[in-house]
Amino acid sequence: MNIVARLPLYARLIRIDTLDKQVGTMLLLWPTMWALWLAAGGLPPLHLVLIFALGSFLMHSAGCVVNDYADRDFDGHVERTRSRPFATGAVSVREGVLVTVGLLLLAFLLLLPLDRLVFRLALVALFLAGSYPFTKRFLPVPQAYLGLAYSFGVPMGFAAVLGTVPVLAWVLLVATAFWVVAFDTEYAMVDREDDLRLGRIQTSAITFGRFEVLAVMLCYAASFALITVVGLLSGRGWVFLAGMAVAVALAIYHYTLIRTRERAPCWRAFVHNNWVGAAIFAGLSLDYLVRG
Repeated sequence: MNIVARLPLYARLIRIDTLDKQVGTMLLLWPTMWALWLAAGGLPPLHLVLIFALGSFLMHSAGCVVNDYADRDFDGHVERTRSRPFATGAVSVREGVLVTVGLLLLAFLLLLPLDRLVFRLALVALFLAGSYPFTKRFLPVPQAYLGLAYSFGVPMGFAAVLGTVPVLAWVLLVATAFWVVAFDTEYAMVDREDDLRLGRIQTSAITFGRFEVLAVMLCYAASFALITVVGLLSGRGWVFLAGMAVAVALAIYHYTLIRTRERAPCWRAFVHNNWVGAAIFAGLSLDYLVRG
């Protein structure tokens, strides 16, 4: 097997063949950055920022491989995913296992200089991320499970800085989980017709039915309300609130996209959540910079 010749296939497998496919990494990264800035009072150590940034990339990449393996028998029947390497048979299961193990080993090395509590939380995060793809067979809202998996960077970030996980970190985890349910329901709306035809996958877009748009907006509202509470209890002020206002405005824009329930606008809304995470981070970090 010529490894070099197969690198483009592995790049597609972990979504680095095009830059726009890294939105998943960013959606995983933003809550972790919120946590680091809050835990460190606005000035987290650079090495922690780099560790969590690289860790987000590695874990998202590994999660993509596991997800594609779990869905390999379904993806070929879905318009958006039919060309994925597992679905077409271009990559073998053995290759997928080796890629995943390599990514997880690199992620493990990143944990070595961190507090032991971070390692224990990482094991929980790994279990959630690895088991999530299989929950789509039996959970009516697997996006809620994904929300927990995506949110575990929050307590890990607090533990890395403080050596402990305060109550506010768990509130921020719940807030992040609501945000994940919102944007991943938008994602699920893209594939809903294909998933209904297959009849073997459950998603929030199917479970919520005609109320899916309302559910998305309520999840946005719950997420933003809880993040605002966390920010205010952490002493943040008007700059932070301005960032939250931008996030709310972006969510309203998403409503104008998803209310049509068409594939392309729903996909744009999902991808656009990168700017929601960025707006919240910008408001938070600038508030520390401006107000101290």
